[in-house]
Amino acid sequence: MSVVVPQGYRPVGETRIRENVGFGLEDFTVGTVIEHRPARTVTETDHVLTLALTGNPAPVHCDTTYCEATGRTRPLVCGMVTLGIVLGATVRSTSGLTTANLALDELRLEHPVHVGDTLHAETEIVGARRSASRPHQGIVTCRVNGYNQHDHRVITFTRTFLVPADATTVRDATRY
Repeated sequence: MSVVVPQGYRPVGETRIRENVGFGLEDFTVGTVIEHRPARTVTETDHVLTLALTGNPAPVHCDTTYCEATGRTRPLVCGMVTLGIVLGATVRSTSGLTTANLALDELRLEHPVHVGDTLHAETEIVGARRSASRPHQGIVTCRVNGYNQHDHRVITFTRTFLVPADATTVRDATRY
């Protein structure tokens, strides 16, 4: 029996396929824009747990009375929540096989985010090259933008990370 192998999967047995996670260097083409799905709605739990884990006591994030007295109708979601959700949305396709994150640069929080907002991400590949010091790896630089449900850009940043130069070898060795 022959199994159909849909795009994004590869055969790993006669009747078995495996989902691909992450790109290798050869999969990155400068100028390509990747629309990441699914989108993700920010929950109260996301917000409260991040405040607790980071120890962030800023009243703009947790005190409705303070927010109303200073011109806001409700607390802002902590920027680390926004960053985490948007960056996390990019990982499955772009850096699922990464061995190291190298940099987050030019980070800007451009529009308020509140509990209940739904965020989606886009990644533009701005650089991809073989590493001079680690020839079995590639260095990829991406511009990541996160948008809310109204398509307002809420966050933007540049991210640089290492990926395998030969993804097939890594996938075979790790069963990914």
